[in-house]
Amino acid sequence: MRAQAPDNIPPSPAPPGEVPRPAVLRTELLLVLALSLGASAVSSVISFVGALTRPGGLSDQAAQLNSSQAPGRPWLDLAWQLFGIATALVPVALVAHLLTREGAGGLRRLGFDRRRPGFDLGLGAAVAAAIGACGIGLYLAAQASGFNLTVEPESLPEVWWKYPVLVLSAVQNAVLEEVIVVGYVLRRLHQLGWGPWGAVAASAVLRGSYHLYQGIGGFVGNLAMGLIFGLLYRRWGRVGPLVVAHALIDIVAFIGYALLAGKVDWLPTP
Repeated sequence: MRAQAPDNIPPSPAPPGEVPRPAVLRTELLLVLALSLGASAVSSVISFVGALTRPGGLSDQAAQLNSSQAPGRPWLDLAWQLFGIATALVPVALVAHLLTREGAGGLRRLGFDRRRPGFDLGLGAAVAAAIGACGIGLYLAAQASGFNLTVEPESLPEVWWKYPVLVLSAVQNAVLEEVIVVGYVLRRLHQLGWGPWGAVAASAVLRGSYHLYQGIGGFVGNLAMGLIFGLLYRRWGRVGPLVVAHALIDIVAFIGYALLAGKVDWLPTP
């Protein structure tokens, strides 16, 4: 018997369609993850093991994000940055396509649309304020304790497109992670018969795993964030506020680091 949607997740107004058989859903889920954040999780674990085997502690090593792809060639570097952002969103387009088999709507079924902009923006900003402050504190504590690498959120050259690219990168991260790890994964696990707590826990472990390249603190912090986001999605039935919250958190982290690195003594730098 096909599992019904949880009572606290508003049903989509799109007409119902055909949900593939469980075997097809399992294969589809594994393939989507293998093409996106599942592969990132494996890469992150390997990176973390490599960091443990190098001389010195974790805090003596750096995890770089948003780095230059063509040093000394700004226009080519910009092309690479935009290419990377665009291709990273292909799995989201794939998920939208796969969801259309269940009827019209695609990502609307996950609550990623423009039906409730005020709701998404308001709650997203509130969640970002609450989680962002805690996240910064956890990172600083983990790095000082030697449980985390020194995260370098950006190392782009000082060119005119630096800050727009950082904003686009933050939005790309938010859309990719929340649509796939929260909306899509929780929907598919529910359709495969998983209970709500098990599905939320699995989603949170996946989120923590692909942040393990940052160290133990990165894993624990994102595991906690995954649990909170999973529960909020079950309550609201929309990934929209989560995308907004995640984007705001990353924008502050990326641009804040670009403006403050080397100018304040409390912010660790490589």
